[in-house]
Formats: sequence, structure tokens, C-alpha cells
Amino acid sequence: MRLEKLPSFSGRPGPLLLIIMDGVGIAPPGPANAVSLARTPALDALAASELHTQLHAHGSHVGLPGDGEMGNSEVGHNTLGGGRIFAQGAKLVMQAFEDGSIFRNDAWREVEARGARGNTVHFLGLLSDGNVHSHINHLLALLERCRASGVKSVCAHVLLDGRDVGPRSAPDYLAQLGEKMAEINRAPGFDYRIASGGGRMAITMDRYQADWQMVKRGFDAHVHGRGRAAQNAMEEVRRQYAASEVNDQYLEPFVITGEDGKPRGAMRDGDAVVLFNFRGDRAIQISRALEEKDFREFDRGEMPELFFCGMLQYDGDLEVPKNYLVSPPRINRTMSEFLCAERLKTFAISETQKFGHVTYFWNGNRSGRFDEELETWVEIPSDAAEFHRAPQMKAEEITETTVKLLRSGKYRFGRINFANGDMVGHSGDIGATVRALEVVDNCVARLLEETASCGGVAVVTADHGNADEMFVEKNGKRVVRTAHSLNPVLFAISDAARDNSYQMANVDEPGLANVAATLFNLLGYRAPPDYMPSLISFPGEK
Repeated sequence: MRLEKLPSFSGRPGPLLLIIMDGVGIAPPGPANAVSLARTPALDALAASELHTQLHAHGSHVGLPGDGEMGNSEVGHNTLGGGRIFAQGAKLVMQAFEDGSIFRNDAWREVEARGARGNTVHFLGLLSDGNVHSHINHLLALLERCRASGVKSVCAHVLLDGRDVGPRSAPDYLAQLGEKMAEINRAPGFDYRIASGGGRMAITMDRYQADWQMVKRGFDAHVHGRGRAAQNAMEEVRRQYAASEVNDQYLEPFVITGEDGKPRGAMRDGDAVVLFNFRGDRAIQISRALEEKDFREFDRGEMPELFFCGMLQYDGDLEVPKNYLVSPPRINRTMSEFLCAERLKTFAISETQKFGHVTYFWNGNRSGRFDEELETWVEIPSDAAEFHRAPQMKAEEITETTVKLLRSGKYRFGRINFANGDMVGHSGDIGATVRALEVVDNCVARLLEETASCGGVAVVTADHGNADEMFVEKNGKRVVRTAHSLNPVLFAISDAARDNSYQMANVDEPGLANVAATLFNLLGYRAPPDYMPSLISFPGEK
């Protein structure tokens, strides 16, 4: 695990700082591009410098199955920290469906066995084709398998998207699901139905333990059938559309009831539950609530005896969940492992919304540190306010904390994440996103100056786009775009002591996977030979 030192470059005397501007991509200037609308002198200067390039942050460049698939913060940080391209959630799950291995494991056998005994099989997850957290085709394939296996009673608990897909596209996905269920229900004895639902940012899909009450609202609807009663999911969504300007991600929870007013899909002793989301961050808390025997985060009420499994294991270190259908990517030999082997002190800082990205995901889906003595992690608690109402988020607090750590002289490498471009960008509020980006630019400017004064080097990049594409024009109408973009991201080096010791390299199709090797080089080390090539080169070295 030891690194080889570069013969001609030992790095700068000060620290190396990696600044990740979440959700800040590169797109042509225009009214939909909040990045170009914002006043960002620091980023403009970096983009005009000699030591910069653009990186791919989507599709096959980050381990996703197709180049039409947007990147996300999870796969982005896996790739940044791992220095290689790994088959990621969507691709792993797709492969498991293609080769049938998703149905050849003990977890699925138990699901089918419970269904065969007359218990209900419940499928819970995000109903869309965004392919960031889930894909509706996976749910449809699971329903088809249940039909083929003779499982008669199946419920779907649908979380509505509006974030990775169109903001009011839920009816399209409900129609697809309804058509499949109606087809299955034509056979005698089959009862496939929607049991509960709600928006992904209103119920169930909290992350990083920011709002357990959000999880409880979903838990009560899915497990106990508690929530606003509705007899039809499509009608309930349209009712909420008519009542306010809410989009899908914030739809209030609802429970489908029969003519007798009783829930049609509350969970009972002996049932099986499958969480068909494949992305981990927003799946861990609901998994714990459905699985842990000594769960204490909220009162679950009378808990039925359930068999629960996830599409993947969302946290390998904590083993959440215990049972799963597809094994997650095995990401070893990450950048952090190598730096710890060299006994270099590092830090990672973000606010709650992206803290797991610069720690858990960066370290290869590992919850804990490799070395408690060498790795310092700092979480700045996020505010509970809606992000577009406080677009500065915690950027200034992150900056202040980073400055203190840089000045301490203890650390060789640090990485931080500014969440503003992504989290405010997801709101669809262009004005707020512009303000968010201007705050981030000011913070970047200060950190570039501070790193230089410490005799160090700063690297600025992003994990994917979002704020660069806030709406699209369809049929002459402006349609808000809350999803990530497919656009490239900036990579720039700010080195006040720069001489002719290195230059930008000519790398074909550079992407996020090339960043780790570059960071090793800037620290004075060769990258491991299986890492993707560095974005810089050293004259005279082979």
C-alpha cells in the first residue's frame, strides 16, 4: 500500500486542498444557466488559467451503464476518491437482472417463500426512471417475477420523484405501474395494488439523519396505513396538484383505502418488504426503521414481524440492511488508504447534506475512518430551512473551519464540499441558485488566497452539474429542470508557486476518475499503476 515518490517533484511545502463545488457544471451562457448568470470572478479566473480542463462526470465516466445517464454525488465521490471507474448501483442492478442473479440468492428466496405462503410482498421505492436512486423498470421486473412465481398479494409503496425527472411527472409513472398491475390482476386470485405514497422530500427518503420525522411520516403510511385516505393514487396526486403549486418531490403522504375506509396495504406479521432503491444515502434510515430490533429514533408503534431486504446493502460497514439482492461495488485501495499508509494527516469537511459524500463515499462506501489519528472529519450541521430560502447554506462556516485547519499546519491534504450548487439548484429557483453560487465563489476566492499564504496548492472541481441547466424549453414553454445535468465540470489548479515543474497533460476523455492520480502527483507521489492517468505531467519523466 506504499506510494512511490516522484523523483523530480516533492510537492509544495504547504497543504493540498481539494474544493468540490457540488452541482456546478459547465454549459453555454444563457437564461437557464445560473452559473453563467452569477458573478463568479474566482471561477472565471480559474477557467481562464493555463492549469485547467473540463471533466466528464456522467455515464460510463463514473461507472453508470449509459452516457445518457446523469452523474450524482455518490458515484462522483466514489470515483473521485477511488481514482478508477467502478460499476455503480444502476449498472450492477442492471447486470443482476440481465443474468438473473438477482433472483438467485437467499434474500429473494425468502421473499418468494413468504409470498407463496399467502403473505403480502411489499415493494417500496422511488417511482421514476431517473436511474439515480431507482428505475421503474426494476419494479416492473420484480412484479413480473412475483407473478411468475405465483405470489398473489403484492403492494407497491410509491415515492414520487420530481427531482431526477420532471417536477410533475408522477402521473406518467403511476400510469405505467397501474397498467402492469391491471394486466396481472386479470388472472384469478391476483391482487396487485398501490398501498401508499408521497413525495421523496416529504416522506421516507431522508439522509444523514437530518430529519427522522420525515422517515416516520413515511413509515407510518407504509407500515401502519396512517395518512390521508385516498381511493386512487392518480386522483390523489392530481388533487394535490390542483390544491397548490407543489411538485412531486413534496407531495404529502397518502394511504390507499378500500370502500370500507381501511388501508389496502398495511403491513402484517409474516409479510416481506423489498426496498428497490439502489442508491444508499436515502435508503439507510428507512432500512433501519424496518429492520432494527432495538430501533430508538422514533416510536414505531406495534411493529409487525417482517422480512426486509434492500436492492443493495446500503452501508457495508454497518451492514444495513442485513439482507439484500445485489452486492454493492467493492471499492478498495482508495486514496485515503494510501495516504494513511504514508502517515499523512488529512481532513474532510462539509455540512450535513454532503458530509457523507466526502467521508463515506470518498472512502469507498466505508463508514469509518481508516485511521482515527490521521483522518479528521468535520460535519457542519445543515439548517432545517428550505435551501432556496437560505441559499448561502453553510458555505461560510465550512470556509472558516477550513481556514483554521489550513493554518494549523497539521494537515497535508484536505477535501471539502460546498453543497449549494446542487441543493439550491434542485429547488428550481434560479435567483436563489445565482445567489448561492456567488456565495460559493466568494468562499473559493478566500480559500485560494489562504492556501497560497500557507505555501500550498488548491484544486477546484465539481462532482456533476445541476445549477448550469435550470430549465428547458418545451413547446414554447419553460419547464423547470430540477435534475442533474450531463454537462462537464471544471478542473483547475491554483498554485501560486507554480514553475515549470509540471503542466497539464493530454488525456483522452478526462473524467472524475483522473483526479485522484493528479492529487497524488501534487503531493509528490506517483499514483498507483491501476489508477486512471493524472491530468498533469512532468517534463522529462516517463
